[in-house]
Amino acid sequence: MVAIKGGRFSMGSERFYPEERPRKVVEVAPFFIQQHEVTNAQFAAFVKSTSYVTVAERNLDAKQFPKFSEEQLKAGSLVFRQPLKVKGMNDVGQWWSWQVGASWHHPEGPDSDIKGRANQPVVHIAFEDAMAYARWAGQDLPTEAEWEFAARGGLDDADYTWGKDKGQRDAQGKPMANYWQGNFPLQNLKEDSYQNAAPVGCFPANGFGLFDMAGNVWELTKDDYLDPRNPYGGMKVAKGGSFLCSDNYCGRYRPAARTPHGIDTGMQHVGFRTVWRPTKP
Repeated sequence: MVAIKGGRFSMGSERFYPEERPRKVVEVAPFFIQQHEVTNAQFAAFVKSTSYVTVAERNLDAKQFPKFSEEQLKAGSLVFRQPLKVKGMNDVGQWWSWQVGASWHHPEGPDSDIKGRANQPVVHIAFEDAMAYARWAGQDLPTEAEWEFAARGGLDDADYTWGKDKGQRDAQGKPMANYWQGNFPLQNLKEDSYQNAAPVGCFPANGFGLFDMAGNVWELTKDDYLDPRNPYGGMKVAKGGSFLCSDNYCGRYRPAARTPHGIDTGMQHVGFRTVWRPTKP
């Protein structure tokens, strides 16, 4: 884990989406944060130790969903399927589908597995799954403020983890994070070399030495999603964007960006990292 000294910073942004406003000064106490997202190997160690079963691996409760068929009650999660064509961008069902059998060790569905993916971030993780892992590790999930402070890496007024320029490339000409290049969801140019999640640490670290604080997978935080403009009660804040964030559709691979994530399901592009606090906030 990486020690973060804490301090005051300007949280949010006035330059992008409404839910990132208003920008405000926030202070965070010192804490430690995992250098990268929790990996499949790390989560597998937790499951082996505890026999934990994730939300995506549990059948739905027939009493809670009395109108569902037996097939609809089977365990699963949401998987991205790249469409051949779309009619507008408002219906996410054109590229997201419920896949029975999808889970952290079957990321694309029951016919897939995580062989050779030990160092990729674990996905299809619901909030209670992330909290169960964190408690087992003697840690916690970050608050939204802790996460954003860490993601900025000391660049308080920068839009991106590496600075103000979204188009910045590394020395090899590769994008600075794993996000979607091209016209989402139809054309993925893969200029970052990855179709889906990348192994952790494949892109340059930020100023605090933290990897993948932009793109790769969305990361769950401990905070409830509060936004008076929209009814997102009971959802948690996810930060950082993912391999599906594109400039023509999402553009949320930035420290200030945030999205609501339901606590009762996982998704193929949602994972987490943990924190440890020397003293309680």
